Amino acid sequence: MISFGLFGQKSFQPKQEDPEFKGIIYRKEATGVLAVHTNGYFVSFHKGKIKTYYKTVYSSYELGLLYDPREYRQNRNIPFSVNRVSRSFRFGKQNSVFVFRAGRGVKKLISDKAKRKGLALGYNMQAGPSIAIIKPYYLELIYQKNIDNTLVPELRDEKYSEENADKFLDYNSVFGGASFGKGFSELSIIPGLQGKLGLFFSPGAFEEFAKSLEVGIMADIYVKKVPVMVETPTVSNKSYFVNLYLTVEFGKRSN
Repeated sequence: MISFGLFGQKSFQPKQEDPEFKGIIYRKEATGVLAVHTNGYFVSFHKGKIKTYYKTVYSSYELGLLYDPREYRQNRNIPFSVNRVSRSFRFGKQNSVFVFRAGRGVKKLISDKAKRKGLALGYNMQAGPSIAIIKPYYLELIYQKNIDNTLVPELRDEKYSEENADKFLDYNSVFGGASFGKGFSELSIIPGLQGKLGLFFSPGAFEEFAKSLEVGIMADIYVKKVPVMVETPTVSNKSYFVNLYLTVEFGKRSN
């Protein structure tokens, strides 16, 4: 009877957790993104739902700047008065372009070792509307004012127009860039669509604090040309922009 009791007794032990599985399951994710691309940069906010260990669906809202590859910053470094020196400017630029993008995206892991090693390799896809916000670009132009039969230099803040085209595109007539605040009362918009496709690396992919590094390609397509530069016989604007990008993402996961 004693032998029967010893061999017949069942022992219940708690299920042992693999110590390599350090992550836990979360349902939500909120992250911020800092990004640079080949013709500008942007910041964005992502709010996502974690469907499975390997799939997150999210909404994205971002704001950035878009440049033309032909523009570059320069400074003539010429004085106008004792305490007045020229600002840097971008010659031939007609408008500054801010871009607001919204989108729906999905991130999927493609590495089976992600849970064990804590390093996730995956891809990210996103698409949605893109709105180009156009702000006229102002320059300080040099004019000659006649005072008592004496020509005195005078500075005027002007944006490009057909009337001042010769002056605006005359390098020697440019003193420098006007104040950044000029033109915000004259904003206009051009609607379009945007999309991104990227590859991301995420250490601690299943930890509470989200972080990742991503590289990829992005495109903005608008309903008409975006007038970044003054058009001339050799310079024309376009309605689409394709760029390579690099992002750093950080945030938090929760239930």
